[in-house]
Parts: sequence; C-alpha cells; structure tokens
Amino acid sequence: MNRLFLRVFGGLLLTLLVVGLFSSFLYNAINLVRSEHYRAVAAMPAFDWLASQNSASLTSIISRLSTTGVGDISVKPKSEFNLTAIESERLSYGQVLVIELDHGYRIAKQLELLPDHVISVWLPSVYTGINQISGQIIVDQLNAGRTGVPPKVDRDAGEAELSRIFNASISRVEGPDEVLHEDVLERLVKTGRYFYPGNDNASAIAYYRLNDGVIYRVTFAEPFSTVSWSLIIALSLMAIAGVAVAVYLLISSIDRRLRSIETVASRIARGELDARISVGRQDAIGRLGNAFNSMAEHIQRLVAVQREMIHAVSHELRTPVARIRFGVQMIEDCTSEKSLHKQLTGIDSDIQELDELIDEILTYARLEQGGPILTFQDVDVKAIVEQVVSEQGSIKPEMTIEAQFAEGVDQWKQSDVEYRYIHRAVQNLVGNATRYASSTVKVHCAFDKDTCRIDVEDDGKGIPEEDWEKVFTPFARLDDSRTRSSGGYGLGLSIVRRILYWHGGQAFLGRSAMGG
Repeated sequence: MNRLFLRVFGGLLLTLLVVGLFSSFLYNAINLVRSEHYRAVAAMPAFDWLASQNSASLTSIISRLSTTGVGDISVKPKSEFNLTAIESERLSYGQVLVIELDHGYRIAKQLELLPDHVISVWLPSVYTGINQISGQIIVDQLNAGRTGVPPKVDRDAGEAELSRIFNASISRVEGPDEVLHEDVLERLVKTGRYFYPGNDNASAIAYYRLNDGVIYRVTFAEPFSTVSWSLIIALSLMAIAGVAVAVYLLISSIDRRLRSIETVASRIARGELDARISVGRQDAIGRLGNAFNSMAEHIQRLVAVQREMIHAVSHELRTPVARIRFGVQMIEDCTSEKSLHKQLTGIDSDIQELDELIDEILTYARLEQGGPILTFQDVDVKAIVEQVVSEQGSIKPEMTIEAQFAEGVDQWKQSDVEYRYIHRAVQNLVGNATRYASSTVKVHCAFDKDTCRIDVEDDGKGIPEEDWEKVFTPFARLDDSRTRSSGGYGLGLSIVRRILYWHGGQAFLGRSAMGG
C-alpha cells in the first residue's frame, strides 16, 4: 500500500513540478516575445510618421523634441550604424527596429524619402519615450492645423485622425467638470506641457497647451502588462491537460495490470488451470498477482489431486470390494463351520482395509483442502517419538526399532504443535520404515531453540534418488510393493508432508548412513 501510494503520489508530484516549470518557462518565453512585439507596435505610429516627413519637417520636429527631454534623436546614414545583416534587411522592408541595449533601447526606422538614412533615438523606456514623441507630434499638428488632411478641415476632424494614427484618446479640457490641479496648470503655463508616465496599472496621460491657449488631454494606449488572462487561461488549460495525461497514464498502467488479472481469472474459469499472471513490480498489484498465482497453483494442485484420488480410490476400492463380494458368494456354498469362519474372517479383514483406506483418504483430503483446523498446544515432542517407537515395537517385535536423542533435547523438547497430527506424521514415517526395513529402524531426534528435526532411517534397500520426490505424490506407485503383504496405499508420506507444511516445516528424503 505504501509503495503504491508513493508511486501515485510521487508521479503526481513530479507531473505537477514538470508542468509548473514548463508552464513558467513557456509563460516567460511568450511574455518575452509579447514584450518585443509590444515595443515594436508601440513605436510604429510615431516612427512611421517621422520616416514619412521630408528633411525640413523632420529637422523641425527633432529640434522641438529635444526640448521635451527625449533621448538622443538623430538622422544618420545607415552605414554609420553597426547593424547586422538581419537588422539591415528589416529596415529595408520598412520595419521599425527596436534594439535592447544595456541601458535603454535604440529605436530606428529607415526614411522613406532618403532610403540610405535612418532616424534613430535612444530611450530609457520605450513606453514613456514613444508617448512623449507622439504627444509632441500631436501638439505640432494641432498647432499647425494639419493632420495630413486638407487645411480647411476643422480641428475636431484633426483630433479624430490623430487619435486613430497614434492610438490615443485626444480631447479638449474645458468646462467646470475638468478643473486641473494647480501643479498641472503651473507646469502648463511654464512649459506648455505636463506628462504623467503612468505605471503598470495606469496609462500615460499628458496635458498640452496649444498656441491659442486651448488645453488638450491625451490618454495614451495601455502599457505592456505581463499579466495576460488569455495566456494564463491557455497555460492553465495546458497544465490541466498535462496533469490529466499523467493521471491517465498512471491509471491506465494500473488498469492494464488489473485487466491482465481479470483475463487470467477468465482463463482459469474456462478450465485453463495453468494460466498465470506476470507479476512485475512488487507493489500492491504485484502482491495481488502473487496471491492470485498462489491461489491458482493451489487450485490446480487440488484439482490434480482430486482427479488422481478419484482414479486411485476407484482402483483401491475395487480389490477389497471384489474380495468381499467373492467371500459373500462363498458363504452361500460353505458346508462347514470352519470354512464359514474363514470366509467371515477374510470379509472382516477386507472391511478393515476399506476403513483404513477411507481414513487415509479423509485425512489427506482435510490436510490438502485449505487450512485444516489445528489446535496448537505446548507438547513434549520427545514423548511423542518415544510413544510411536514403543507402539511400532509392539507391532513389529521381530525388528529393532530404537530412538536416539541428541544432547540438549530435554531443554527444547516442548513445542507448540497439533498433538494428533504430529503423532500421525511420526507414526507414518516409522511405520513406512518398518515395512521396507530388513531388521533395524532408527529414529534420530535433534531439537534446538528454532527447529525440531526427526530423521528416520532403516536398513532396507532404499529408493532411487530420481524417485525421491515421487514418494510424496498421493497414491504413487514406484513398484509393485503396494500389495496386501507390504500394506500401504501411497498416502502415508503425502500426509506427512502436508502435516509438516501446516506446521511450517518440510519433509524430504536423503541418504542414510545405514545404506538405504
């Protein structure tokens, strides 16, 4: 859960960081282009007008502009400017060139009547400087009564035309509602102009007193603002789209892995019990895949065991049932008490064999299907071994069956186990050894703090190493030993392995010092 949380949270955090940094970079880059474009557009009306004038008019306006405090403005041959090839080409196309310097800006425009000359000006601020130049041109035109239209056109028409050309609002200051501040009036009386440069939130405003005493107010276009709601909305939508794509990729990865689990589950439901999930990462879904694979393996093993048990049980039941049927038929023909007793004894033996077989099958089935109900108790394992050795010794008195205990066993003989099942496991091991031993069976016990180990050895001929794992297979037949003489149904060692599995242990075969 923690790993999945960190993966999803880390992915979202990384996505937000990347999207944020990219949006910030893109916002600054776009604003840089916007600011360059704004400076060129802002300078265009005034410099287009200046570049279209003849030499006399241009000289006159430059002399008047020098009194406004505008930076160094001059007309020079193009060859005197250190221009790049691209800048020269832009000037030849009639574009306004705005060059950013270390301190301020250089604005240049090629003259229309003298193509080899350029009018340029240095301005500390493009917005303030261009507005001052535009304001002076507007005042000159209003004073002269010329706006590029016939001289007889009245001044109102000139105001409208100049407003259009210079993208400014031009209006007369008149009437009691437009009383100017004393400082503004004082500046107008002394210099004929008052200029407020504006700020980030307000446009530049200028007041001009014409030669006939009329005062005009000029409100210039808004200054450049880095805050563009259209740009912010576009970048926000892009950021949302980026986060959505990242979330989709994260969810699609999880969905794809869940769908693979769903596909495997469907295949298993159709009977493909060998279908398995490719786990991959060990996160929550990976652990789910491991659990699912374990479940599938358990189901496949249960089904295989069930099929083999059905096949083996049908085979094992057939022989005693046939003998019982034969015995019953023989009873009908018995003429003596002795023959009748013999047949009844045989039937009783066959019934006992069936009972033992059913008990073995039920025991193995309980151990095989899920977790059996185990009641763990603090039990003396050494006493269990001694009890089994004693029981088997009474059953096979002709054999030597002895238990050997390592040093320190008494200290660690107590263990939490299910008494009944551990007794059954040791009994199966020793009983199996007595069936195949020649004369001797030894039970070695070594206990410590963490483990209980019981080794059962016999002096029989042993089992080939390639068949060691087969003996734990239910109803395994390694040879023809599974007869009435040797006994057994092929479930004893399978039951031992399952009992030890549920106790957290294991059962395996190895080589014996006794030669088996």
